[in-house]
Amino acid sequence: MKYAFLCNKRTSRTGFKIAVVGAGPAGLSATGYLVCRGYEVDVYDKLPMAGGLMAFVIPKYRIPLENIQEGVKDLEENFGVKFNLSVKVCSGENYEEGDELSKTRKDLHELCNEYNAVLIATGTWRSYKLNIAGENSSNVISALRFLLDLHLHDMHLAEGSLPKLGRVVVIGGGLSAIDAAEESLLRGAQEVYLVYRRTKKEAPAGEFEINRLIGMGVKWIELAAPVSIIAEDDIAREVRFQRMKLGEPDETGRPKPVPIPGSEFSLEADTIVIAVGERPTHPLSGDLAKYVGEDGRITVDQSFRIPGTNIFAAGDVATGPSKVGRAVEHGLFAARTIDELISTGKLLGD
Repeated sequence: MKYAFLCNKRTSRTGFKIAVVGAGPAGLSATGYLVCRGYEVDVYDKLPMAGGLMAFVIPKYRIPLENIQEGVKDLEENFGVKFNLSVKVCSGENYEEGDELSKTRKDLHELCNEYNAVLIATGTWRSYKLNIAGENSSNVISALRFLLDLHLHDMHLAEGSLPKLGRVVVIGGGLSAIDAAEESLLRGAQEVYLVYRRTKKEAPAGEFEINRLIGMGVKWIELAAPVSIIAEDDIAREVRFQRMKLGEPDETGRPKPVPIPGSEFSLEADTIVIAVGERPTHPLSGDLAKYVGEDGRITVDQSFRIPGTNIFAAGDVATGPSKVGRAVEHGLFAARTIDELISTGKLLGD
């Protein structure tokens, strides 16, 4: 996986320094473009290894870790990119999943003073919750946290052993739900249920992925939404669901799930995985907080820039959750725009 695919090595230097915050697909692709254009690039990431969700959450059979690290090594050795790992760039106090892996903090405003431009590509590291009773039980976990913990143990970056999965109930219909269900099955779960409030046809992961899991032995239940989690002594014992029917299209264009009165049923569970999506996570606060939307996305102009600053944003932190390919593309577009602004003297302070 080569991120600097426009050249083999950096042959010229512009004298401009750029900080990229986030070493996921958007940040790495932007870095590859910028070094080929002659910029000095330093990358900051809160994780102990570059790759972001590709390295720490997405299963290795989808994206092999060695492919990710091959491209990182190329950036380091052939282009002089410095990776500042286990460093969380922030402005104020905010917590995200995976923050415990960072060892130091770096203030965003300091970066802005040290570099000509800063590109934020911090992705989506905060999971949505169901906001139902029992959700905070000890054996209820987000898909992001669940997959991250599995990867940390595989990489020998976590102490202790993983708890036995037993009977697993995964709630959701996106790729995170698919990955959590498949990993559970592959790691010896007694039973795995995948429950979604719409049908296969509307599931974000697609019918192919769901049918593939069904063929592996995952038990699929559609048109059901969780209403509560029954727990004893902080341990969830079962999930209470309500049957749904499809109504008129909602704001997403998909049929809205409508509860069917008197249709409740329960599933016993030893592990409950909540996979109902993630939201963008960013290092902005203070005066810059007004550029963050209600959904967590950083609002940028057509130049990928936060107005009135030399701070740019790319990837899921600006678009919302997407697939790796789209994040890579967005990172490249942002890097190209930064290059154009610098080349034409349109950065602030030029």
